[in-house]
Amino acid sequence: MQLTFPKNFWWGAATSGPQSEGRFHKPHANMFDYWYDTQPQDFYEFVGPDTASDFYHSFRADIQLMKAAGLNSLRTSIQWSRLIADFETATPDPDGVRFYNALIDELLANQITPIINLNHFDLPIELYQRYHGWENKHVTDLFAAYAEQCFKLFGDRVTNWFTFNEPLVMVDGQYLSQYQYPKLVDGHKAVQVAYNLSLASAKAIAKYRQLDQHNQGKIGIILNLAPIYPATQEPADLAAAHMADLWVNQLFLGPAIKGQFAPELVAMLRQDGVLWESTPDELALIQAQTIDQLGVNYYQPLRVQRPDVSPDSLMAWRPSKYYRGYQLPGRVMNLDKGWEIYPRGLYDIAITIRDQYDNIPWYVSENGIGVHQEERFLDAEGLINDAYRIKFMAQHLAYLHQGIAAGTNCHGYHVWTPIDCWSWANAYRNRYGLIRNEIHTQTKTLKRSAYWFHDLSQNNGFSLDQ
Repeated sequence: MQLTFPKNFWWGAATSGPQSEGRFHKPHANMFDYWYDTQPQDFYEFVGPDTASDFYHSFRADIQLMKAAGLNSLRTSIQWSRLIADFETATPDPDGVRFYNALIDELLANQITPIINLNHFDLPIELYQRYHGWENKHVTDLFAAYAEQCFKLFGDRVTNWFTFNEPLVMVDGQYLSQYQYPKLVDGHKAVQVAYNLSLASAKAIAKYRQLDQHNQGKIGIILNLAPIYPATQEPADLAAAHMADLWVNQLFLGPAIKGQFAPELVAMLRQDGVLWESTPDELALIQAQTIDQLGVNYYQPLRVQRPDVSPDSLMAWRPSKYYRGYQLPGRVMNLDKGWEIYPRGLYDIAITIRDQYDNIPWYVSENGIGVHQEERFLDAEGLINDAYRIKFMAQHLAYLHQGIAAGTNCHGYHVWTPIDCWSWANAYRNRYGLIRNEIHTQTKTLKRSAYWFHDLSQNNGFSLDQ
């Protein structure tokens, strides 16, 4: 059975500036650069972002490999710490401008649509040291000024912009669960940062629309969404799933698409004494500056059950006091990452967007599988025979196709990632790319999945019988 996708579908891949470019000629360090400089032991095998995949130097050759893999679109990000020389005035750095101009032009010359994200967790460290980063609303103004420079410099060629990638990860990783620098545990700060990120996104969108590029292009946000499944249908587990959805999904979906935070979420945060500080003018801006399109990163579902102890117990505030994780017996796992593989979740997300979020135009901005010690799958021809990645993509695409047939307004699928990239503290432990990177020599070669993806793109679909 042949599954065919809509005309002009985005078949592509996603990466980010800090995970691919390396630190070459950057005028500033971002938070991950600083974290590695000061605590290199936190990073897998002490591998930091200094070289990454050397995209700064090799982007032209890398784009040829991406073209050979069938990509008709690429999402990457502009590094604030590379593009801007002075944060207060948003003065551009000449080499940053040169690099991103050359990158965008090279993509277009190879018929690959550039899709540009403005922030991929990589806040310049100076803005944390001066202002405590996203805790401070002044940084939201600086971000809007930086975004405006991006639009002015590159908006004549880039018509698909996104303000943030996975803002929830910054909230959780930096302020609740300690897997991103500065690794705090502070629920009140976490909630304020979540609000400030939505405010920053709205301010950037307002700048975009003031430049009157909006008639030619679109702007959105990229969110990591997870379908929430209760352990049972008992009221306590259903209530836990609902509370998880308020935080994990609705926290950013509400302001981005509907222009307001879910009233039930606001009431919960107010009752718990952690509600953000806001003003009527800010809330009006968020309401006015909703997105044109949504990017959805999907890797795994979230299964939850009632908490072990009452949320009224004396404890530091975290949203997870209302629910705890549940592991489905017999689930399929990517044991290298510790994530459940559940392709049907992508269909459930598609239907939720259709029914609860105005059927907004959206695309799968990340979906992929990271495998440890992938060199064990080298075949006789010297290629990574990553049949597991092909199976992963095909299963998710089959459910996405069902969602599109049911009326969801999806216009693309991007795998994470085009070339094996540096992944924060995990460095190169797990490999996600369609293209292999031998990081010691920066030798890059297509994997078997790249050939499959090429055929997928050329045929605008695939056969379930493959």
